[in-house]
Parts: sequence; structure tokens; C-alpha cells
Amino acid sequence: MKYVTFDEAGTLKLRLIRGVNDIPEDALEVDESLWLRITQEQDGVWQLVSNEIKKVPLPATPPNFAQLVADERYRRETSGVLVDGLLIETTRDSQALIAGTGLSAILDSEYRCNFKTVSGFVEIDAGQIIAIAKAVRTHVQACFDREFTLLQAIEAGDYHDDMLTSGWPDSPAM
Repeated sequence: MKYVTFDEAGTLKLRLIRGVNDIPEDALEVDESLWLRITQEQDGVWQLVSNEIKKVPLPATPPNFAQLVADERYRRETSGVLVDGLLIETTRDSQALIAGTGLSAILDSEYRCNFKTVSGFVEIDAGQIIAIAKAVRTHVQACFDREFTLLQAIEAGDYHDDMLTSGWPDSPAM
């Protein structure tokens, strides 16, 4: 014999089996068919409503708009930039490497290096390195600025779904 109990709000609390569990006085006996549904169906909440055991839909969970915005910012941030005809990656690793290369260019105006773009290696000089570093930093900051603006709109209650895909800096298709 199988039993269930409910809390004060009428939500399923315990599932019990005679011989395995102590059965409290307020427990309700359920048949095998209902027991299987209660133990297997995860698409709702079991409730005691007017002395009848019913499954009610799960409460709607509002979207985590801040996380959606952060995910979109990261996608845009790492989508790349076009600088003087060179397609430049803006992944987190690329940003770090470009910052280091930019520092070398600032310290040595004669600095040159073989730089890997999306389409392959090119030899660039200090001026080109600085231009790439500035473009990448500008792109990344614009992405964070857009995220900040959207978070402010969420907080103010002014956010709309179409805002998630607009207002970001342009990025070339990688």
C-alpha cells in the first residue's frame, strides 16, 4: 500500500510505502496508477485540491534577462572586428595577445611582427598593431557599454525583447 502526504499549502510533501515507512494518520492512500504518475511525471506540481489529488502546471519562471544580455554581449564581444581590411579575432585569448603585442608596439616604435588574422599571417608594424589594439578595445568596450544600457533598461522596467538584438557594435561575419 502506498501513501502521500501534503503540506499546509496542499503541495505534495511525502511519498510513503507501508512496511518501508511509518504512515502518519493524515496520509492518503493512493492506487498504483496514481502512485506511478506521482513518482514519474515531472511536468507539474502535485496538489491536494478540494480533497482531490491533482497535478497543476509548474509556475512560470520569468526569463533571466540579465543573463540573456550577458550571453549576447559575450557573443558580440568575441565576434571579431575588421581593421584596415584585416579580419581580427576578438576572443578572450585574442584580446590578451593583442594587448601584449600593443604594449610591445608602444615600447618600441620599430616593432614588427607576424600577426595571425582570421585569414592567415600578415607582417605588421607598430602603427598597425596599435590600430588593431585600439579597434579591438573600442569594440569590446562598446559591447560592455551596450550590456550596461540594457541592464539599466531591465532595472527600470523599460526592457523589450527586440532590444537584445539591436544597438550592438557592427561585427564582420567570422
